Amino acid sequence: MKQNRSAKGAKGDDARNMQRVFHALASPPRREILGHLALSGLTAGEIAARFNMAKPSVSQHLAILENAALITKKKRGQYVHYALAPNNLADTLSGFIKQVCPVERTEKKEGRTKAKAADAEQMTMFLDVGDQAVPD
Repeated sequence: MKQNRSAKGAKGDDARNMQRVFHALASPPRREILGHLALSGLTAGEIAARFNMAKPSVSQHLAILENAALITKKKRGQYVHYALAPNNLADTLSGFIKQVCPVERTEKKEGRTKAKAADAEQMTMFLDVGDQAVPD
């Protein structure tokens, strides 16, 4: 029973992570920040200089991106350096595609069907062996 709860918890965590990522991607300035960070790491000031908005607004966008685990930050001296987080965006989008893409769903379904057929074949072989008479 505990394992089942763990599996449900993991799915819930994945769903929450996906929600945070899509929320972060919903904003054009945040997507633009990701584009800048894809080229190189930047300080908060360097990011803010690329936008025509108040620094607190930029900080809020950075916090949302960080909460979605799309970026990382490291404080070096008086500066905060931001970088693109490896793999989280790609992993999240890949997981989403696997959930909604008909091709992926078909392949999953075919895989389950093949696994069920293999299980049934093994059970049939087991039953056939069990039906044989045992010599005295």
